[in-house]
Amino acid sequence: MRRISTEVVIDASPYEVWAVLTDFERFPEWNPFIVKAVGRVEPGHQLDLTFRQANGRHLGIRPTVLVAEPGRLLRWRGRLLLPGIFDGEHSFELTERPGGGTLLVQAESFSGLLVPFTQKIIRQTVGRFTDLNDGLRTRVESGVGGRPRAEDS
Repeated sequence: MRRISTEVVIDASPYEVWAVLTDFERFPEWNPFIVKAVGRVEPGHQLDLTFRQANGRHLGIRPTVLVAEPGRLLRWRGRLLLPGIFDGEHSFELTERPGGGTLLVQAESFSGLLVPFTQKIIRQTVGRFTDLNDGLRTRVESGVGGRPRAEDS
C-alpha cells in the first residue's frame, strides 16, 4: 500500500469549497488535473472521470463514490481491471479552520499487485494533486462558485 497526500488552505467556508469541488460540469474551466467529470456525488454511484497525467496523456477511470458528506468529505474508489491489480481510494477532506477558511486535504491510497511497479507515476501524481488544489483555491477565492443544486435549496 502507498499513500500520497497534499493540502491547501482556501479562504472560504467548507460549503463554498464543496460547491465548486462537486460542480463537475465546470471542471474544464478551472481543473488542470481532472479535465472531465460526470456523475452523481452520492454513495454507490459511479463517476466517469478523465485525468490529465503529468505527460499530458489522458486516463479515464470509472470510480464508485464511497462517501459524500457535503462540506466535509468526498471519497471514491477506482480500479484498474479487477480488484487487487491496482486500486486507488481518493479523498477530499474539508475542515473548517478556527480563524476562518478551509483546510482541504486531498489524498489517495494505492493498493494492489502493480503498486511496486508504478512508483514514478505515483510520485508524479503528487504534483497533479497540487495543481488541482491550486486551481480549486483560485476558483473558490475568485468568487466563481459552483452552481446551486436542487438539494441545496
